[in-house]
Amino acid sequence: MANRHLSRSIAMQSLYEWDFNGRKGDIKSIVQKNISEFAPGMSDSGFVNELVDGVLKNLDKINSIIEKYAPEWPLEQITIVDRNVLRIGVFELLFGDKENVPPKVAINEAIEIAKTFGGESSGKFINGVLGAVFKDVELKKISGLE
Repeated sequence: MANRHLSRSIAMQSLYEWDFNGRKGDIKSIVQKNISEFAPGMSDSGFVNELVDGVLKNLDKINSIIEKYAPEWPLEQITIVDRNVLRIGVFELLFGDKENVPPKVAINEAIEIAKTFGGESSGKFINGVLGAVFKDVELKKISGLE
């Protein structure tokens, strides 16, 4: 499973670079450059591409969810690292393969990546937002609304 953690890290770094540069540039090239630089021996980059493509495909929905669950933090005021960790986490929770990536794993992975790349309080912030998203998703499942 260390490969999936590395894949998430590369996906976050790629989305960070794309976001930092004003959402310009070829994301596929950015991903390939980061794989070459940070995981030169990675034989399967499918999960990295799945995360990046999934986030971009659902970006507007994901951003709306982040804004809903972090109302005190306008999206542009959230640090670029935290914003992209949240995007990956929300993607995995709501749109990803729940059979192979249980929600709690997705949340824990996001927290660990935030602690590694983010600021002092990034892990707590990511945990709070993704925990609230997960709680609402579970409540909807239980009440039959989903």
